[in-house]
Amino acid sequence: MNKNLKSNVKKHIPKDWLCELRILYRLGKETFNDIIRTGWVNIVIITTMAAILMIFAACFRTALSISSFSKELGSALEISVYLKNSSNAKEVKSEISKFEHVESIEIIPKAESWGKLKNEMSLPNIDNPLPDTLHVKVDRPEHLQGVFDNIKTIRSVEDMSYAKDLATKIELVNHVVKTITIVVIGIMGLLTITIINNTIQLVIQSRKEEIEIMRLMGVSNWYIRFPFIMQGAFYGFTGSLLALIPLNYIQKGLINVHKFFMIPSPPYAQNLVILVMFSMSILFGAVGSFWCIKKHLQV
Repeated sequence: MNKNLKSNVKKHIPKDWLCELRILYRLGKETFNDIIRTGWVNIVIITTMAAILMIFAACFRTALSISSFSKELGSALEISVYLKNSSNAKEVKSEISKFEHVESIEIIPKAESWGKLKNEMSLPNIDNPLPDTLHVKVDRPEHLQGVFDNIKTIRSVEDMSYAKDLATKIELVNHVVKTITIVVIGIMGLLTITIINNTIQLVIQSRKEEIEIMRLMGVSNWYIRFPFIMQGAFYGFTGSLLALIPLNYIQKGLINVHKFFMIPSPPYAQNLVILVMFSMSILFGAVGSFWCIKKHLQV
């Protein structure tokens, strides 16, 4: 009944944009005052946040580079398909090209293979014993086995081979890197929320009476929450800014590694890491504050 009455009253109250701007100014001022009240503890919180975010960003950026190395190495892997003497290489190529995840197919005629072998080795004058060969490249290393099994069903295929052990190791590295990244994100989130929660707890304790008075006066919960949530987001944002300094050195080091091995660095990797770092730190900071103040607003 009361909720319906409130909603009906709000509908008939004209919107005063100047008043709303004043409220936003007041909330911003409260946020700034809360940060000032925290004093020297702000430095400890921000530097701790920066250290956590630096570890996360370093792991994430390194993971992107390792994935790039694995992808480049995996793209060099190919399946060698040896055909029967009576087979038509072009027809087999057309059939294999229909399979999913096949990126490219190269035909190596048996005459070409035999000519190269004779140039490299001293061989007797005998008939060419080599078959026509197809070199099949797959889009990703984890799809090699699936494509291999599909090609095996073609009747014209005599034999096949590929570096299975290397492909398995590449797939394992990718899986480990992804797992470590997820674990680091989880740890970062937990530590960030814990630090922010404890900090906001101290601020709330210092303003406990003021919050109780505002509640008794009927002040909106969101009006009380907003400065604390913004304070948590502020710690996340400033921690990320500080973490950018070591992250730039890590970026330069990884670029040099890519240049040394002549493997291109993943495009927009640094921008992606920065975007994720700022987004997650601000989000976790705001969430930590929200959970902390929520307990004090429960009736």
